[in-house]
Amino acid sequence: MQIQTQPIVKPKTYSQEDAFEASVKYFNGDDLAARVWINKYALKDSEGNLYELTPNDMHRRIAKEIARIELRYPNPLSEDAIFDLIKDFKYIVPQGSPMAGIGNPYQIASLSNCFVIGNEGNSDSYGGIMKIDQEQVQLMKRRGGVGHDLSHIRPKGSPVKNSALTSTGIVPFMERYSNSTREVAQDGRRGALMLSVSINHPDSEDFIDAKLEQGKVTGANVSVRIDDEFMKAVKTSSTYTQKYPIFSSNPKFSKTIEANKLWKKIVHNAWKSAEPGILFWDTIINESVPDCYADLGYKTVSTNPCGEIPLCPYDSCRLLAMNLFSYVENPFTDKATFNFELFKKHIHVAQRIMDDIIDLELEKIDAIIAKIDADPELKEVKATERNLWLNIKTKANEGRRTGIGITAEGDMLAALGIKYGSKEGNDFSVEVHKTLGIEAYRASVYTAKDRGAFAIFDAEREKNNPFIQRLKEADDKLYYEMLEHGRRNIALLTIAPTGTTSLMTQTSSGIEPVFMPVYKRRRKVNPNDKNVRVDFVDEVGDSWEEYVVFHHRFKQWMEVNGIATDKNYTQEELDKIVKKSPYYKATSNDVDWMSKVSMQGAVQKWVDHSISVTINLPNNATEELVGKLYLEAWEAGCKGVTVYRDGSRSGVLISNDEKKSEDDAQEMLTAFPTKRPQVLEADVVRFQNNKEKWIAFIGLIDGKPYEVFTGLADDEDGILIPRWANSGLIIKNRNEDGTSRYDFQYQNKRGYKTTIEGLSHKFNPEYWNYAKLISSTLRHGMPIDKIVDLINSLQLDSESINTWKNGVVRALKRYVEDGTQAKGQTCTNCNSTSLIYQEGCLTCKDCGSSKCG
Repeated sequence: MQIQTQPIVKPKTYSQEDAFEASVKYFNGDDLAARVWINKYALKDSEGNLYELTPNDMHRRIAKEIARIELRYPNPLSEDAIFDLIKDFKYIVPQGSPMAGIGNPYQIASLSNCFVIGNEGNSDSYGGIMKIDQEQVQLMKRRGGVGHDLSHIRPKGSPVKNSALTSTGIVPFMERYSNSTREVAQDGRRGALMLSVSINHPDSEDFIDAKLEQGKVTGANVSVRIDDEFMKAVKTSSTYTQKYPIFSSNPKFSKTIEANKLWKKIVHNAWKSAEPGILFWDTIINESVPDCYADLGYKTVSTNPCGEIPLCPYDSCRLLAMNLFSYVENPFTDKATFNFELFKKHIHVAQRIMDDIIDLELEKIDAIIAKIDADPELKEVKATERNLWLNIKTKANEGRRTGIGITAEGDMLAALGIKYGSKEGNDFSVEVHKTLGIEAYRASVYTAKDRGAFAIFDAEREKNNPFIQRLKEADDKLYYEMLEHGRRNIALLTIAPTGTTSLMTQTSSGIEPVFMPVYKRRRKVNPNDKNVRVDFVDEVGDSWEEYVVFHHRFKQWMEVNGIATDKNYTQEELDKIVKKSPYYKATSNDVDWMSKVSMQGAVQKWVDHSISVTINLPNNATEELVGKLYLEAWEAGCKGVTVYRDGSRSGVLISNDEKKSEDDAQEMLTAFPTKRPQVLEADVVRFQNNKEKWIAFIGLIDGKPYEVFTGLADDEDGILIPRWANSGLIIKNRNEDGTSRYDFQYQNKRGYKTTIEGLSHKFNPEYWNYAKLISSTLRHGMPIDKIVDLINSLQLDSESINTWKNGVVRALKRYVEDGTQAKGQTCTNCNSTSLIYQEGCLTCKDCGSSKCG
């Protein structure tokens, strides 16, 4: 008897070109949205095969998986019902990791967007610190953003029982965790890390200053946990006592400081570089529903990288956004209304979907653990990673935390004819978020009726929580139903930054106002082609055509009002059009800052986690204003706040029409001494070219590169110094024959100086000669981004010297000032020319993709 076997049916694959063409059509001509979807969220395997043609395929994949989970419970939602709500990004939008990972058989990754880790008992031993480092890396390789707090690390100079005798303090470990983040690849994007510390920690000032040094802690966001006692001391100009352990009644170390002095440093640094962010920690803890279970392991210790999800160690959260614009009926007309009934109905479905995604995440964690078990490494090697995921599984299963939020707040208000930042706008926003908060909790109670409450639910523990009290006051029926049936999820709500999500919903981002209703982009053109308009010729001779890009909803307003969207308007004409629109004086740089802070505080009352929001200030904003905004944020009940001043170090491209004066140019060219000092401070930069290990020594004057030596680090002719030696001195000495040599000197861990003689003899002579050429341009004050362009343009025959060239570029990019435009380069993701240097990487301002190295 012959047994017939079914043929294996391979999934259909699509070319990048086919998917791009179909997706551009899907997004109505928006090539940027199409590129973002294909690169970040379309189903693909490790060989680059695409299995989805348009986002409808993705939405069907997600709907199918959620419907599979629904069948486990009473009254299941159908696949079609789910699909109808998530298709076209119209109503309910799973964000980031859920969008990429649900139903994805080609990637063993988590569906969680946010994680926080920590050591039980707040151990600050080297073993505990290294364990956190490994856990951070293991989470990032599974696509998660990670946060952890450093307040448990003993302050600098504290006695330790090892060969060092005294502790190095917090800052070296900041750099360690930052470097680990930069080493982890996440499908073309860099990992995300939040480092926090309590203002009560004696090293908090060092923490606050750590990122001011160019090239330091570039792989992490940093935020300070500020308590009410410190804020009161600031207001009354009184003293404040820092302790270790923090807030201890019997501290090992304490010191009294002037609160205002440290406060001014925080304000100055935020004004200068947009960091540190501030977390109003007492507000976070007092308002936190999970902290009602702090003794059961739910004590909040830090936040995710963008600050919107405060978490206890080993808890995680998944994100989903409601597209607020889609609930406006007759948008941009005098009949525009917000459909609250439909909104409430969809909130209930969204919360169920979020709970389903937790079940899907638990399946993913099981797959990750199975993968770890199947790996050939020794059990001791795998132990930390395995225990990490077991801890995360326990928290996800026990608390079932969700992160339902919104996007398109700015567009929603504009579509209703309400000005963002006005009293009417703030009041309406609060009403929307109050509705979302109440109905999400009601949905969690109803889900608990069918599926059971989260494992440790205890109404008695929660009864005095301010957030629960507000729910009771607003809807006592809901409160008493919660007493009877419990709640399915320990915490439910957040407002996240919806960067790439908003590109695909084609709306404003998160709770933010519209950034710009209209802007110009460039596309490279062939000047010899027919009907081509050349608006700009760059310094290398390439021709570009400028064209106007309208924000999608602004374009919709234009169409509703009979204004042509296909004309090539002058800037004056565009200004007149914008002035007639509901977006006028309502963009991120226009809104009243104090009004935005008070709006955030009022909305926060109905969000049980937190809100990711940035207060955008013009370049001429004063430090005094930043301080006032922070104080207002604390008093308004915000849980955290970030201030960004236009053009500050971490930020945005300075406008093209800003020209340096002749005096500025002359000052730039004469900034360095013409004669090389005998001794230079030096940074050590390690990197990898293909599989080769390389090392660079950057001689500095006033923190700016003055010379560079680069070569192999791991062969017979290379140079080897310990991994921890990241800085030292380059000393110019004389050989016996009168020739010069350059020695490198660093301090070992016992404090003794070690000297490596003759860098010129350690590296390939060809590298050395080119290094002298590059160093010469540095010494004459040529801007570093121009030197990078110059090196990139060198036509070199030798493969090894081209490798050297790449290494020098990577080393020098670290010193290009953040926000500097990368001219003549295009984004490999979306073809935009809006590339800026950010922390040594090229970052696209249009799609957010980042390329390092």
